[in-house]
Amino acid sequence: MSPIQLMVMLAALHAADTVRSIDACALLTNADLESILGETIKDRKPGTQVAGALTTSQCFFASASARSVSLTLTRTNPAGRSGVTAREYWRKQFHAGEHDGEDDRRARPVPGLGDEAFWTGTRFAGALYVLRGDVFLRISVGGIGDEKARIDASKRLAREVLRRVKNPELGNDLTNSKSQLPNS
Repeated sequence: MSPIQLMVMLAALHAADTVRSIDACALLTNADLESILGETIKDRKPGTQVAGALTTSQCFFASASARSVSLTLTRTNPAGRSGVTAREYWRKQFHAGEHDGEDDRRARPVPGLGDEAFWTGTRFAGALYVLRGDVFLRISVGGIGDEKARIDASKRLAREVLRRVKNPELGNDLTNSKSQLPNS
């Protein structure tokens, strides 16, 4: 194998490892989820996507009923092409301009989480978005009818995720999928 072939192979392995380094399914345990949903978790559906300079990992946690949790974690992919960072993308989404005061779907600030957090949605459905460093997460809890209860449940889960995600700006990486958290 030539030195050039070896470098290409190592670069490909590094890029693949960067994509695998985020595992949203490993950031919440069954115990975390069951304490919120009041039901046993029956299924976890992971997914990862790389789009330009951003890497997204998501996990859908399902119970036997309509109660569920969706977690998405987005960060700047250090091996990705140049482009917008996760923090810049956040700024465009939440600080692009004034929101219509009559629109109940507008982003509402949620104090005390990460660098900044917002709740978006209506009284029927919504999601909590939390920024920390150059990483942001989105949590949506399904099957809970009351908006305040959904917000509170989302905040509790976000605190667990933030506790488990190290800050990459401090030289740490996100939780590596090879070191899975226990599911109970």
